Amino acid sequence: MKKVICVVEDEKDLNELVKRYLEKEGYEVRSYYTYEQASMHTVDDDVHLWILDIMLDDKSGFDLIEEIRLQGKDIPVIFMSARDKEFDRIIGLEKGSDDYITKPFSPKELVLRVNNVIKRTYKTENTRIQIDSYELDEEQRKVFDNDKEIDLTTKEFDLLMMFIRNKGMAFSREKILELVWEDNYFGSDRVVDDTLRRLRKKLPKLHIHTIYGYGYRLG
Repeated sequence: MKKVICVVEDEKDLNELVKRYLEKEGYEVRSYYTYEQASMHTVDDDVHLWILDIMLDDKSGFDLIEEIRLQGKDIPVIFMSARDKEFDRIIGLEKGSDDYITKPFSPKELVLRVNNVIKRTYKTENTRIQIDSYELDEEQRKVFDNDKEIDLTTKEFDLLMMFIRNKGMAFSREKILELVWEDNYFGSDRVVDDTLRRLRKKLPKLHIHTIYGYGYRLG
């Protein structure tokens, strides 16, 4: 699933620019333009990071981070401000911010800072595998297409993981039987073709190529 980032910035053009760059990076972005709008969402439990402008109408990003922290959440926060003052940075750190960026800034720099904070904060989470626009959670043995879970049998998932771990390598049916079914299967190697046919039907965007007279290859 995509990481959710809330951007609180009253300059509409800048808000939209940040949103566009973060969405290109694969994040889900929720834009707020006022303190009041953002304040209503500090209780949201699916947010992974907040980006807060310090100057917000009659209040500030400092007030907003206090609301976020009152929820008992340890969600990372990045401050952005047109004021390059040391006391702003110090106050931000004291209130629990994870980073601080001064305007004007390069959107690419902000994306890099966001990526670093996200990786640092959620490094213990299981990393999903990306393959042909699908996402795989190997630990939970789940496959997703745009966050929609696709139901695979045990052997379908095992076969898929074998190809992913050996992307670009060609395998004969006999070798696939040995790697996926191991010594527990006694029967025709047609079971490989049948399982792969079902896998292709469920994951039509998967690039598994048939090598006629031999076997199969992913990529």
